[in-house]
Amino acid sequence: MDAYTALDAVLDPELDEPITDLGFVHSVDVDGGRVTVHLRLPTSFCAPNFAYLMASDAKDVLTALPWTTEVVVMLDDHHDSDLINRGLAADAGYRGTFGHEAEEDLEELRQTFRRKAHQAAMERALTVLLRADEHVDLHAVTLADLPPVPASHALLRRREALGLSREPSAPVLVDEHGTPFPRAEIPLRLRFARSVRISIEGNAHFCRGLLRTRYSESTVEAS
Repeated sequence: MDAYTALDAVLDPELDEPITDLGFVHSVDVDGGRVTVHLRLPTSFCAPNFAYLMASDAKDVLTALPWTTEVVVMLDDHHDSDLINRGLAADAGYRGTFGHEAEEDLEELRQTFRRKAHQAAMERALTVLLRADEHVDLHAVTLADLPPVPASHALLRRREALGLSREPSAPVLVDEHGTPFPRAEIPLRLRFARSVRISIEGNAHFCRGLLRTRYSESTVEAS
């Protein structure tokens, strides 16, 4: 289904996984050019800004499809469902939806999690490389040195999201601005990136468990 496939591009900002893989898409209903989607989250108290971001992104990717004429995205069973759903229906935007409560710009929030996703992806890709050669000089590793595996492809996507170079000669171990880490800092930087990756993966596992507990049926309804 084109509509459901389009939702693969919508990521949970904290977990860095598609909402489709996480089971957050409860139903997708297509009636001609009208698409109605219902989303549901692991708890009723998931952060409202995260919830809004995912629901808003879902509406955006579906609206971008050439055949849709009307897109309705509804967030179910959240303590701010009514507020978020009204804002989405009115295309009010994040600040228009939450008013004075929207202390942080949505793009700033998105960038924060893009940086975390980049750190985790960098650690995953380098771990694959280290398993093949534990003596590799990490300071000298470039994108061209990474094996053609999913972890490497994911890193390229995360770099693209941050506007970082994807040239084969670009160094792998860089900060969010593309500045290479000093050689002496590499062990510390890699440990920190590993802790970020473990935190993201642990939270994703926890959220999946909460979702299964909250909604015993985990299938997506589509029509």
